[in-house]
Amino acid sequence: MTSDDQMQIDDTPMDLNPSNPGSRVLLSSSIVSTSACDSDAVDDNLPSFAPLSHTSAPDGSGGRVTEYRRIRCPAHRLTPLRNDWDLILTPLINYLHLQVRFNTKTRSVELKSGGNTELGSIQKGCDFVTAYMMGFEVADAVALLRLEDLFVESFNVTDVKMLRGDHLSRAIGRLAGQDGKTRFAIENATRTRIIIADQRIHMLGSYANIRVARNAICALILGAPPGKVYNNMRNVAKRMSERY
Repeated sequence: MTSDDQMQIDDTPMDLNPSNPGSRVLLSSSIVSTSACDSDAVDDNLPSFAPLSHTSAPDGSGGRVTEYRRIRCPAHRLTPLRNDWDLILTPLINYLHLQVRFNTKTRSVELKSGGNTELGSIQKGCDFVTAYMMGFEVADAVALLRLEDLFVESFNVTDVKMLRGDHLSRAIGRLAGQDGKTRFAIENATRTRIIIADQRIHMLGSYANIRVARNAICALILGAPPGKVYNNMRNVAKRMSERY
């Protein structure tokens, strides 16, 4: 090969003309570098904010919003509340970091969030105190603070069937049973806690267990034989235990 046939390298800069096929690669690389420089410049001009925390107020004031809850105490729960006051205060103060007091004028338990209170803790404390006011024991109501899938459901006997007089009394008696045996049987089979307060029924447990207990209670109110209700309830509870 002669020297005339060798390629001559031109050191002159090439014009970035899009119509020229040879300059398209250089054009694309220059666009990428230019966009990268522009993005760096934009990032340098962005404002810098301090990271948000759960203690920041939504109104931007920098302080924490104080929340309040007030739970009325029925007359028949005043004496139990006085006896179990220390047991009620322990989880509310030590675990939820709430400020608690009993207002003797309004006969209500007042809850107030503090500086170390997490979001949602005051609502958990309200549910705990409300469950106790319904008649549940402290050991049962405190499960609302430890577990997330527990609920309290209430309904009236007359919501299932309009009963009056002796018919209503007999329906409530069928729910309780002799010495409370029927209620205890439903609680043990469905792993729930049931409170019968005159015509009002309160149930504490998971959603699926409350549904089984509610169906059994409704069947008893409608007049189904207790033996048949027990068998159906045990079968459903057995299937649920095998499923989960």
